Amino acid sequence: MIQRTAESELRYLAAHYKAVAVVGPRQSGKTTLVKFVFADKPYVSLENPDTRIFATEDPRGFLSNYPDGAILDEAQRVPSLFSYLQQILDESSSNGLFIITGSNNFLLQENISQSLAGRIGYLNLMPLSIEEINDSDLKSDTLLFKGGYPAVYNQDIDVTKWYANYIATYVERDVRLIKNITDLSTFERFLKLCAGRIGQLLNMSSLAVETGVDVKTISSWISVLETSYIAFRLQPYHENFNKRIVKMPKLYFYDTGLAIALLGFENERHIETHPFRGNFFENLIIVEFLKRRFNAGKPSNLFFWRDNVGNEVDLLLVNGTTKIPVEIKSGQTITNDYFKGIIYWNKMTQTQGGYVVYGGTSTQKRGNGIIVLPITDLAKVFS
Repeated sequence: MIQRTAESELRYLAAHYKAVAVVGPRQSGKTTLVKFVFADKPYVSLENPDTRIFATEDPRGFLSNYPDGAILDEAQRVPSLFSYLQQILDESSSNGLFIITGSNNFLLQENISQSLAGRIGYLNLMPLSIEEINDSDLKSDTLLFKGGYPAVYNQDIDVTKWYANYIATYVERDVRLIKNITDLSTFERFLKLCAGRIGQLLNMSSLAVETGVDVKTISSWISVLETSYIAFRLQPYHENFNKRIVKMPKLYFYDTGLAIALLGFENERHIETHPFRGNFFENLIIVEFLKRRFNAGKPSNLFFWRDNVGNEVDLLLVNGTTKIPVEIKSGQTITNDYFKGIIYWNKMTQTQGGYVVYGGTSTQKRGNGIIVLPITDLAKVFS
């Protein structure tokens, strides 16, 4: 098993809460991690039809089989369980009694907020980070193409076929579970159009025209992607700098391998000269920062900043009053252009410092405290 950074946070939550919910994309390694950490607990998959029927028809009887707790996998499939779990947790003095996993954040959170609020700790588990993959020989384009799903690294598997099956399963099963979408072919076209908009401002009107549905539907479908951990919106940072600030979010995917598969790439060589390569690389780095936050049990603190005349910072790490600008460049040769966004930001805010993450291999310290880092040294941002 690949060592997961989030393991220590999972153990902490189990020691301090009566139950723990581990949520994240399907196939991100949730089940593997919880079965490893809680090897002494019985494992129950509510994807199994017989088990699900038992839990649905007789939740009290079902839970009575696990007086010392259990791992309940894909628990959102049986919403009625949560009310009965509340009583069990309230009557127990033990922490870490039930470990609940799910790949549908909306359904899981809705049931937890109604029944288990204050009794449960949350852990968002994303696909593997660069640190977890731990392969210094892995080239950027290979990393972009393969993404971070554990199965791609644990097995000798055809990456293209694996993602094709993942997409088919997602559209056929998860989308139907979250929202009753009848025209799945149109939804899949929408999914591919979103993959082609990585790193761009999210213009829902334009997306609606190209998909062939109305803006209200696009808004609803974007929520489906967020709920199922396929894509997310990076919000702009708002502060009054006496300029007009862009207020539209940008769209990113939680995994570049999935996005690239949706665009029909069959090998990593297609990425090298593709006009979207910079967008893919930007997506990869932003998600790396997000994974580090989630693995530590913290919410996202990521934003971008752009004004109406084109001045921009790709990523802002906001910690209270501290705001760290990060520029992301896929090229391997450092040029003065890499520093423009940070220099403008520092001048405007009368601050110093920042990071440039790029596709090269060397680390450099430049003037005004700006540090240039390759993707393998991202941990230095947090040191």
